[in-house]
Amino acid sequence: MDLFSAIASERRSLADLLEHLTPDQQEAQSLCNEWTVKQVAAHLVMPMEVGMLGFMAAMLRHRGNFDAANNALARKQARRPFAEIVQTLRDKADHRFTPPGQGPEAPLTDVIVHGLDITTPLGLGHQVADEHLVVALDYLAEPLPKSRVASRQLVGVRLQADDLDWSHGHGPLVTGSARAILLALAGRDAGWEQLAGAVPHRSA
Repeated sequence: MDLFSAIASERRSLADLLEHLTPDQQEAQSLCNEWTVKQVAAHLVMPMEVGMLGFMAAMLRHRGNFDAANNALARKQARRPFAEIVQTLRDKADHRFTPPGQGPEAPLTDVIVHGLDITTPLGLGHQVADEHLVVALDYLAEPLPKSRVASRQLVGVRLQADDLDWSHGHGPLVTGSARAILLALAGRDAGWEQLAGAVPHRSA
């Protein structure tokens, strides 16, 4: 699979959905605690618009705090008209930015997870190719330093999607849809709430 083509496809698909959102939907709370739907969309175009030098400058302004720099840049991008953000996501869908030390799995996972951050609370359906979901699941399921605390809490169980052919790990069985597992691995409560079986206790 050409992962950069997959990223471009997912960006364009999400842009097609976003362009139909009402102003109320744009300002709705996403699954990201800090961001509205519009701010999540702005985060997705931020790497294309700011670049590595811009991000490093933001890191310096925020004393090396990655989350603070990321939040500030997303909020700055979100001051733009929503239609402009959506058009940027579509026009620059082929942009090949990857975080330092990581491959295209990272931005592919980012656009899929953030697409769910937007569509889940709005109750909207959004088609994601199964093969793209598998890449994102594999990327977040590995207990490497890049993984969030939530994915490390799911080590020691066998994760199994009940709607496509994917499983990971060994131990007591935890099941759910591919999207629910992906959200859980990304630390989203909405994902954890949909898991069944030997679901481990999630620490704060």
